[in-house]
Amino acid sequence: MRAVLQRVRSACVRVQGRTLGEIGPGIVVLLGFGGNDDPDMAGGPVWNKFMQKLLGLRLFPDAGGPINASLADHGGGILVVSQFTLYADVKKGRRPSFSKAAQPEAALTLYRSFVADLRRQWSQVAEGEFGADMDVSLVNWGPVTIWLDSDNL
Repeated sequence: MRAVLQRVRSACVRVQGRTLGEIGPGIVVLLGFGGNDDPDMAGGPVWNKFMQKLLGLRLFPDAGGPINASLADHGGGILVVSQFTLYADVKKGRRPSFSKAAQPEAALTLYRSFVADLRRQWSQVAEGEFGADMDVSLVNWGPVTIWLDSDNL
């Protein structure tokens, strides 16, 4: 499981001109699952550690500094956008290979579990549409961009 987290002043995701999810200040989570990620991992130790890391990272400003407060301290929304391209392999040629990404059925199950679990823990969660061609707009605040990989927690 991989995610790119971006601290934002605002963000939204649209499909065919229709707004699906929108947040003010908070975090955009570009989320992908790999071929080794099993739908049974939802709720397990790695899953929970990843979720707590995402919610607990100190990415926001407070009196102690520009990157000193967590989302829980600062408040704000979370916009989750599925992104299998986080598993792109560009070692050979110029066309990325996505053979390391989870199969769509498994990834959809994991994505739905992730969003449901996140909603149980955080009140302001918006999302895109799994598998859709989405237009994601955001105002990166900082910029602050963090890479999370469940293999490196």
